[in-house]
Amino acid sequence: MTDLLKTRLHRRTVLQAASVGAVGVSPALRALVHAQGSDAPEKKEVKIGFIPLTDCASVVMASVLGFDKKYGVTIIPTKEASWAGVRDKLVNGELDFAHVLYGLVYGVHLGTAGPKKDMAVLMGLNHNGQAITLSKALADKGAVDGPSLAKLMAKEKREYTFAGTFPTGTHAMWMHYWLAAAGINPLSGAKLITVPPPQMVANMRVGNMDGFCVGEPWNHRAIMDGIGITANTTQDLWKDHPEKVLGTTADFVKKYPNTTRAVMMAVLEASQWIDASLSNKMKMAETVAGKAYVNTSVDAINQRILGRYQNGLGKTWDDPNHMKFFNDGAVNFPYLSDGMWFLTQHKRWGLLKDHPDYLGVAKQINQVDLYKSVASAMKINVPKDPMRSSKLLDGVVWDGKDPAKYADGFKIKA
Repeated sequence: MTDLLKTRLHRRTVLQAASVGAVGVSPALRALVHAQGSDAPEKKEVKIGFIPLTDCASVVMASVLGFDKKYGVTIIPTKEASWAGVRDKLVNGELDFAHVLYGLVYGVHLGTAGPKKDMAVLMGLNHNGQAITLSKALADKGAVDGPSLAKLMAKEKREYTFAGTFPTGTHAMWMHYWLAAAGINPLSGAKLITVPPPQMVANMRVGNMDGFCVGEPWNHRAIMDGIGITANTTQDLWKDHPEKVLGTTADFVKKYPNTTRAVMMAVLEASQWIDASLSNKMKMAETVAGKAYVNTSVDAINQRILGRYQNGLGKTWDDPNHMKFFNDGAVNFPYLSDGMWFLTQHKRWGLLKDHPDYLGVAKQINQVDLYKSVASAMKINVPKDPMRSSKLLDGVVWDGKDPAKYADGFKIKA
């Protein structure tokens, strides 16, 4: 090691490097060596958009804990007001990356969610940890889950309104799927509206909707404020489901490959850090609850990230399938089948008129090879297969093998 390199290294990094001397160079040291040469990030400062939700945590903590600097970049987390705003700023280049809805990225790539632009899913940011909230008024009439809601809607006929956060996004798809699983047609039997996540609770308070699907902490906040109950968590719908991703444009990846890798490494390290211990999760909750990020009380965040749930009706439980940020790399791997699932639901609900080339589109968007190279450099486990199989709430298995048949196989659809 040269004297110059020694002086550039943070003391802790020197110790890390020394500790792995016999088994190889530490990722931090390797990244620093890269930074001296052709692998240096092309952009030293990057803006990453986020929406005030618990699952923005890995982006925020990568910046707060300085993991970004370790890989030669400075992350500037940029708080956004709505997913439509995130979409527009990603497309026009005001944002370099975003903590973003999986289905939003796919919607933009295919032109079903506004302007059409080639997009990239770099990695998953979290699994699980969203929920479907029903108003206290509905719960008081006995509607506390899908079947009891369907019964009430059949008995008391009126227009029932439910909210998601973006037309092609995850929450809209979870809400559609959940209603349909209960026998409620979300297109003809209910009205679905779009509301930004931080505005969900206020809108329910004034009676603008009967239910919503959103990320935490807004479901727990509705319980704390006495205006809503948790009918189902999204992990009830699909255990370890894909949720937010680190997204950018395909152009950005091509133009700034080293910057992209550096940001992925920083966010991956933050993901590992969050999942590493209860104390780290609590520190994360304290940080992201702050005004600059989610802007809520710490107790609105810190229970559900530890898997401590209550439904607002007296039931409490410990959920092992709470929000995960790393889970030994399973969270972050950009499974092709995950992206394809959103396309099947976009087709199911008429957002896509024809069947797309499901696998082809997923291969264009999900940067599997790039992710593998980053994970390999960081010694993070990578699944053998870019497809995975899951059984959802209604008992239907999704494995990505015949997406057109799957999309057409639902009784309730557009």
